[in-house]
Amino acid sequence: MAHCIRVHQHGGPEVLVYESCEVGDPGPGQARIRQTALGLNYIDVYFRTGLYPPAQLPFIPGMEGAAVVEAVGEGVEDLKVGQRVAYAGAIGAYTDERLAPADRLVPLADDVTDEQSAAMMLKGMTAQYLLRQTYRVAPGDTILWHAAAGGVGLIACQWAKHLGATVIGTVGTEEKAELARQNGCDHVILYREEDFVARVREITNGHGVPVVYDSVGKSTFMQSLDCLKPRGLMASFGNASGAVEAFNLGILSQKGSLYVTRPTLVSYTATRGDLLECAGELMQVVGSGAVKIAVNQRFALKDAADAHRALESRSTTGSTLLIP
Repeated sequence: MAHCIRVHQHGGPEVLVYESCEVGDPGPGQARIRQTALGLNYIDVYFRTGLYPPAQLPFIPGMEGAAVVEAVGEGVEDLKVGQRVAYAGAIGAYTDERLAPADRLVPLADDVTDEQSAAMMLKGMTAQYLLRQTYRVAPGDTILWHAAAGGVGLIACQWAKHLGATVIGTVGTEEKAELARQNGCDHVILYREEDFVARVREITNGHGVPVVYDSVGKSTFMQSLDCLKPRGLMASFGNASGAVEAFNLGILSQKGSLYVTRPTLVSYTATRGDLLECAGELMQVVGSGAVKIAVNQRFALKDAADAHRALESRSTTGSTLLIP
């Protein structure tokens, strides 16, 4: 009998209930997978609380994992039993076995471990589309990344440094500042102690940056616009401090003909070709050692509530795994 975490009603971490569940045979286009490690992400909190409404209640949260294929359904030709795979974006990860859409499963490279892949798929592919597609970071760019010691931040700052950028990161504590420095940040701003707009302007000699990557949301959004150079891009990809409030679009013209986008991984990996290209570039930089994946916390699947408490208290760094 498989076990999973289910949410029967929206609320705090206490609504994450560990219980048994049935996993049937795969249908057309599906694979049954035995999961070896699961990633924890802030989007899991959004679904748990109802900020992002699930298709139905109850539901199994979780968006990424690493696994071994146990069976494939009709029409699945590019996966085989026993193959190591990983995925991101297919809700229902908090379980030790599951059915998954086969076209969302990515074969794992031999030089990437299960734990690395479970820790990096959603966060790493997010970093890929942000750095390589939403705004294509080039040598000589100076960029601002909020929450630089978070799961996406640690991957993205290493990657941006590898691409030749100067990386400015914001963090909340000195401990996180040191972690950010070790993972690609050239300049680290303690946002509780410093005016990050003034520091960015100082670092860039008053010019501002061409792009700000912001997963914090409400508490940083408007100030982040002031960090941009004319025609700069704000990539708002998360709401850790709450959803960004409505604002007058005229502000963008007043601040220098700015651009704002609210991208999602779903849009950037909509086709299998897009997914394999995104994941393939991620595996290449991780497999080469250019980007290292820091798994700094591990919780048993049954302790998912404790993992959510740690994530929401901002006491975690790097990636957190749930182990079935």
